[in-house]
Amino acid sequence: MELRVLRYFLMIVQEQNISKASARLHVSQPTVSRQLKELENELGTTLFERGNRTIQLTPDGEYFANQARQILSLTDKTLTNIHQEQDVSGAVYVGSAEARSMLTVAQAIGHLNHRHPHVQIHLVSMDAADIHQNLSSGVFDFGVVMEPTDKHDYDFLRLPGESRWGLLVQNSSPLARQATVSLEDVAHSRLILPQQGGAARIHDLFGLEWEDLTVVATYNLLYNASLLVSAGVGSALGLDGIINTNQSDLTFVPLSPRTSSGSSLVWLKGQRLSPAAQALLAQVRAELMPAEN
Repeated sequence: MELRVLRYFLMIVQEQNISKASARLHVSQPTVSRQLKELENELGTTLFERGNRTIQLTPDGEYFANQARQILSLTDKTLTNIHQEQDVSGAVYVGSAEARSMLTVAQAIGHLNHRHPHVQIHLVSMDAADIHQNLSSGVFDFGVVMEPTDKHDYDFLRLPGESRWGLLVQNSSPLARQATVSLEDVAHSRLILPQQGGAARIHDLFGLEWEDLTVVATYNLLYNASLLVSAGVGSALGLDGIINTNQSDLTFVPLSPRTSSGSSLVWLKGQRLSPAAQALLAQVRAELMPAEN
């Protein structure tokens, strides 16, 4: 049974006349009549009661017409969705903090690229304040921000995994030989601190007052801070897993008591996402499914 024949059949049902149906279908009347007869033979039943000018459905014909409508509706919907999947293209802009949990978004981008090779992802590293500003102005579609953060105006997905806070120090520093650093160690160090959140965040996370610390520099990207550490400017307070210290002159020493931060993917509430952005969001949700089960 072919879908084309089902469409012929439903056109006859609509027009109640084979000649009119043939004209609407742009197919010769003998062809439509033959296809209808072959359909009845295949089903082993009579679908129409033929009159002088119009034809009416038999009870079997009524049942088959309802089924045919459902079959074609499902077929058309499926084909539409497939074509939409194939045609997704465009640019998606994501502002991101430096965070290990960005790996989930990276994996989603990788899988999305295989499904939709014409979607381009533009990833920009910056702190939360700049991310929120670019989201509000419509420059970014999504942001990856460190917790805690104000999400009142945003929809969000919490990303799995957390990064541990600690000090990035030179290998020659006495702190590099310790398994952990204490808050007292931090308070007595020449510090390179993250700009994000400023004094309020330092207090909320660690209970330290900015004015009581020896702050020699601030940063918004830990890579740049790592260059300052290498140059002997100070020790950088930051998150683990961002700077690869293997075969380098730096060591990351985690803080004790343990202090960790997670991150979330955020986007403006009520924002109408482009098809490309919707595709990325769907892929991130798919990446999170195993973690939610």
